[in-house]
Amino acid sequence: MNPSYIDEEIVRRSLSHYNINPLYEYLSFAFGETETKRLFQIYKVGTSNKWNGATVFWQIDSNQKVRTGKVMLYDPKTGHRVKEPQAYVSWAHSELKLPDFNLSQCLFGEHLIPTNPNRKIFIVESEKTALIMCHFMPDYIWLATGGKNGSFKMDAMKILNGRDVILIPDLGAWEEWNNKASLLKGVCKSISVSDILEKSATEEQREQGLDIADFFLETKTPQQLLNEWCEENPFLRQLIDELDCEIIDE
Repeated sequence: MNPSYIDEEIVRRSLSHYNINPLYEYLSFAFGETETKRLFQIYKVGTSNKWNGATVFWQIDSNQKVRTGKVMLYDPKTGHRVKEPQAYVSWAHSELKLPDFNLSQCLFGEHLIPTNPNRKIFIVESEKTALIMCHFMPDYIWLATGGKNGSFKMDAMKILNGRDVILIPDLGAWEEWNNKASLLKGVCKSISVSDILEKSATEEQREQGLDIADFFLETKTPQQLLNEWCEENPFLRQLIDELDCEIIDE
């Protein structure tokens, strides 16, 4: 059965109202609004009217067709998913009540593969992690399975044919992903599963199930430091705005 698709106009309309999107707010605090907007545009991340502005991670395939969108709510201060009093997760095709919808998931970020034919591909679990790592390591394609299992299925992985791929599972998932990597040996040009997190993590970090983005964010970015200073001293923000100052990363 062929996959069903979501109208591109629905996606286009969602690429706005970022002022009420909690994940956009969090990343803007960390990276600045200009950079956050760039990341959202690259991955075509949207804003839902569900839960007053939850994030929509559209799954767009290599033919630019929209398979679905995962809707999730984040805390604007911590950047973590809101899980209480319920798991705030839904699917765009369900919310749109599309009849006879045949869901066939693809990797989050798959639409970036055809236009970057020579770039090495990194695959992580979380869509948010792919966004964050695109900021820190922009010379690679960062894709997400949408969970430990998510779209980690042969049909979704065929798009990796002939590519150099590195899997970076969250802490605690290395063995499972290492076993799954055997599925890709006949597809990818090269495939490996990074164990750098497992080697470097503390016991506490293992219990938390951190991912690679958590490690990169442990050291505050210049934008985060500036925002914290401005919160303590609003006059500093006024001065920066009046002088039209910009942060320059060395």
